[in-house]
Amino acid sequence: MAGDGNEYKDSFMKMASSAFTASKTGWTRARQFTEERIGSAEKTVYDAQFENLNLRADRTKNITEKLLRQGEAMVQPNPSVRIEEYMYEKLDKKNPPRPTNAFILGQTMQDASQDIGPGTAYGSALSQCGGTMKKMGNAEKDFMQKSMSHFLHPLKSFLDNEMKTIMKEKRALEVKRLDLDACKNKVKKSQTPEKMRQAESELRAAQSDFDRQQEITRLLLEGVSTAHGNHLTALHSYVEALGTYHQQCQSYINELQQTLEKPLSTDRPSIPSAPSLAVDHSPSHQSQQEPLLTRRARVLYDYDAADSSELSLLADEVVNVYSIEGMHSDYMMAQRGQQKGKVPISYLELL
Repeated sequence: MAGDGNEYKDSFMKMASSAFTASKTGWTRARQFTEERIGSAEKTVYDAQFENLNLRADRTKNITEKLLRQGEAMVQPNPSVRIEEYMYEKLDKKNPPRPTNAFILGQTMQDASQDIGPGTAYGSALSQCGGTMKKMGNAEKDFMQKSMSHFLHPLKSFLDNEMKTIMKEKRALEVKRLDLDACKNKVKKSQTPEKMRQAESELRAAQSDFDRQQEITRLLLEGVSTAHGNHLTALHSYVEALGTYHQQCQSYINELQQTLEKPLSTDRPSIPSAPSLAVDHSPSHQSQQEPLLTRRARVLYDYDAADSSELSLLADEVVNVYSIEGMHSDYMMAQRGQQKGKVPISYLELL
């Protein structure tokens, strides 16, 4: 039992001694830092080359963080979705697939086309625009994926690995510098030969630790040049993906414009029109059927004749229209060549 008590006592004393030493070292560093700030203690100055390397690393860190932040905002403008994707990444789960806004708009257009009627001019155009928007949405999604993998991921990897190591070693170097300068001040304040010898021995050890840590930090700082080269390669990949995306979108839009410029009637089978109305050429009947005013009109929607007195028309056709005495105000007579018949006014746009 006595042996166990002695072991416990020795262990406790070692812990207390370590804690005291750590506390004393921390106090010495804090005092050195404070005295440097108020100008009462000297501070070791790094050489110009090391300072330039250090400044370049800090600037690289700042601009990389900005590029990564703005790049992520471009790929996913919704901050709530970005947070959700971050949580999926931390939990090692796959993000659920999300259609782009362009794809959603395209699907909405195609749904609207079905409601309006794909056989009408407007409905047909909506369907064609919807298909193009969906293709552009898929191209945008591919561009976003390439932006993440080819450009943003390398930036994030640099910050999470190389730069994190650099910052850790820089903090360690700053601690070694504080210890070195504290030892220098201790040598200056030594008043007896014994204290001077002890202080000089501590100074030599501190100087060795500082030199070794500075060399480690210098090598890491010089490696930032390699990171710049890697980032340049990533930037080239991003520009290539951006160019491909815009070329695809331009191609899709040109194709859509050419399709919309084609007359609808050239792409669809003609609808047989109702037989021409029999016209009585007697003087009394001619006076009753005399056109009041003939004008040109464009057909807004496809119209199927309800009976033999009406005329079937296709959207975007241009025909002659006129009213006759006794005709209902909701209708006009339409004439295409030798064919004529009634058509609802709501299907016509007077020119």
